[in-house]
Amino acid sequence: MKLVRFLMNLPNATNQPITVELKNGNSINGQILSCSPSMNLSMKNIKLSQPHQDPQLLQFINIRGNQIRQILLPDELNVDNVLARSVVKIKGNGSGPGSKDLASSTNKGRKGGRPTRGGRGGSRGGGSRAF
Repeated sequence: MKLVRFLMNLPNATNQPITVELKNGNSINGQILSCSPSMNLSMKNIKLSQPHQDPQLLQFINIRGNQIRQILLPDELNVDNVLARSVVKIKGNGSGPGSKDLASSTNKGRKGGRPTRGGRGGSRGGGSRAF
């Protein structure tokens, strides 16, 4: 399970403030509004603490995911409930890995099972490509 999937379900589970520590040493305390798949966070009711400076109060902030060092969750958070919501659900017979033998299903009815497009050494287009 990915941390991002957990964080995406966190705003639905609680309105408790969390603390995010950044790589530059800043500490941000506030409520998560949303989390993107690249772990970008949107937060509200922010208290921004910077080293050697007084804390600042902000209404909203966006944090880029690659700048996050760690996320501290409150002790009162029911982690089991959030983990249960963030489990990946498998949806029957789809196009995922191992679902079908793609070679036999896509080349039915063709001579020798040759692909119709993009093959090497075809008679169309003539000429070679340099990489």
